[in-house]
Amino acid sequence: MEVKFKVGDIVARKSYALDTMFKIEKLEHDIAQLKGVFFRFNADSPITDLALVSPHDVRAAEVEEKEKIENIKPPESLAGMRQLRKESDFYISGRILHVDGDDEYLERSAKLYEHANVYATTIFVKEPLMAEKVPELVKQLRPNIVVITGHDAVEDQALIDQLEGYRSSKFFVATVNELRKLEPSLDYLIIIAGACQSHFEALIGSGANFASSPKRINIHALDPAIVAASIALTPYEDEVDLKEALEKTVTKIAGIGGLQTKGTLRYGLKS
Repeated sequence: MEVKFKVGDIVARKSYALDTMFKIEKLEHDIAQLKGVFFRFNADSPITDLALVSPHDVRAAEVEEKEKIENIKPPESLAGMRQLRKESDFYISGRILHVDGDDEYLERSAKLYEHANVYATTIFVKEPLMAEKVPELVKQLRPNIVVITGHDAVEDQALIDQLEGYRSSKFFVATVNELRKLEPSLDYLIIIAGACQSHFEALIGSGANFASSPKRINIHALDPAIVAASIALTPYEDEVDLKEALEKTVTKIAGIGGLQTKGTLRYGLKS
């Protein structure tokens, strides 16, 4: 029986072994414009290559995502400062500026930050405008952590070692370069940059602390935010546990890699 698809349906592609869930954004003749439900991934596909995803499978993926979010929380104890741990103690997380080229993923990232109880400002900016807009936002908001993400892809496999082969990596690299003109230190301004399949080496080389994608894979919509929140909730006197922080993401080290980085959380006393 022929399946009738409509905008909003959750589908997967048969030719890719149903490996990624998409929402149908638009239907034009026999082609569907698709957007990743959980991964930062846009695609188009012949309708004949699509299969509906069952509500059960969607719910299972939602549960997995929720479990990842639940793992983002402040440390139970603070080495060397345990004498401060009493009812009057409080903490201030690092301040996050999250700039995203996708407004839907931005909204979901904002909910993660709210759940984690970290200070975060989330702003929608299209990737080509980030190098111009983000430095001004950093001057205004003075964050400890900046996330620069959105959509990216390897568009030409023959140019996989060059920025010209990518959809948005050149915009992310340009933005990181501009931010490092403002603050060269990787300790005073922590930068997380990239999206699906981004040029990891170029982003790290330009001054990012963390970047996607070491294995040029598609990353989960919340992976950059998970890393940012983990840094914001690591005590300032400690280094971020790289393995632990990256294991909290969905795509792990294949999706995001990073450098030795200090935490940004501070504890205090009210009385």
